[in-house]
Amino acid sequence: MTQYKYNSSDLVRPTKLTDREQFLLTDSTTFCIYPWIHLHAYPTGEAYPCCHAEMKYPVGNCRSNTLKEIWQDRPMQTLRADMLSETPNAACGRCYEQEQSGFFSGRKSANKHHGHHVKKLDKNPFEMTYWDIRFSNLCNLRCRSCGHIFSSQWYQDQAKLAGGDWKDRNQVLNYSGRTETDMWEQLLPHIDYVEQIYFAGGEPLLMEEHYRILDELVRRERFDVRLIYNTNFTHTDLKGKSVFEYWKQFKSVAVGASLDASGDHAEYIRKGTDWKQVEQNRIEMLQVCPQVDFYISPTLSIMNAWHLPDFHRDWVERGFIKPQDLNVNILQDPAHLRIDIAPMKYKQRVRIKYEEHLEWLRKQDPLQRATVGFESAVNFMMATDNTHMIGTFWRKTHELDDIRSERLLDVIPELQGLS
Repeated sequence: MTQYKYNSSDLVRPTKLTDREQFLLTDSTTFCIYPWIHLHAYPTGEAYPCCHAEMKYPVGNCRSNTLKEIWQDRPMQTLRADMLSETPNAACGRCYEQEQSGFFSGRKSANKHHGHHVKKLDKNPFEMTYWDIRFSNLCNLRCRSCGHIFSSQWYQDQAKLAGGDWKDRNQVLNYSGRTETDMWEQLLPHIDYVEQIYFAGGEPLLMEEHYRILDELVRRERFDVRLIYNTNFTHTDLKGKSVFEYWKQFKSVAVGASLDASGDHAEYIRKGTDWKQVEQNRIEMLQVCPQVDFYISPTLSIMNAWHLPDFHRDWVERGFIKPQDLNVNILQDPAHLRIDIAPMKYKQRVRIKYEEHLEWLRKQDPLQRATVGFESAVNFMMATDNTHMIGTFWRKTHELDDIRSERLLDVIPELQGLS
């Protein structure tokens, strides 16, 4: 079997390409295959070309239009034209920023994994071969970097922070479609040619739609569909259905656990986490479906920047993951939690710690996934001075601490130096 090259642009499914197609997939600075194979929907109904797109630039709304109508509408047509003409599009700003710091961006990953669909550029049929629909904001956690849009558990906190009539104007649970079942009904006709499904949330392992999709794939014996997850990994079953038993049946399953830190750090950053249960879930998974690709997918923010190498190494030494099994997800929004808000003195301390961690990591990371993640994180942190956001960081942190009866420095004392 050929070794998977994590940061290479080589197509996962090699295809004979014209010179133009080769340029678009590997050398273009704007082209991304997603708008020809995919649409993304938030629990609020807003539609985007993908989950990396800037939230200020939706291409439609699934509560007022069908996926097909949005697919064919002017915003998506304009985006496709920009990508083909090497014209930067504001919606894609996050990928551009990531690439400047050396990250293998979502755009590059899309072309790598789905580039074999480049032949569709002229015909552009409405066939969603890649799914990433956030069916609802149902979630059991209140993560510091999140909010009510993606977590139903944030409702009470958000109401207290917003004040006024916010609570009267918003509901606890939101669905992305026109009805509770609308998105599932629109996706069903695409299930015979879907190739990859990305489950995220909210928390996907708590959503009935997730298990409904798996049941339908099993019924049709579509075990070839690649399943990819972003899950907080606190629950692994719903109504007696164990997700581990499903995963055993599929040829390719990749589980990215949104674990930012361990112990008290984890329970503070992702409120509602029971860390002992998370560790127990990993132990059980290793027993039931050890072949599944499991990796930590931490959201790297100012809150866990110092702690992340320690967490990574601890799980490696305990046999929960291999050194390569960590994929840094750099936080870009909200701005007050970015790692580049740190003053230079703190940045230098973090950089030294990461360089020491990389010295341990490089020789054990054949994929270079974790290595490039830590290297690019340092580049990202050092590239920009956003220290003007420190005041906002403390103000927002104290506001939420007061609501939750917590105190940041009791749990993450290293942030004492953030001033």
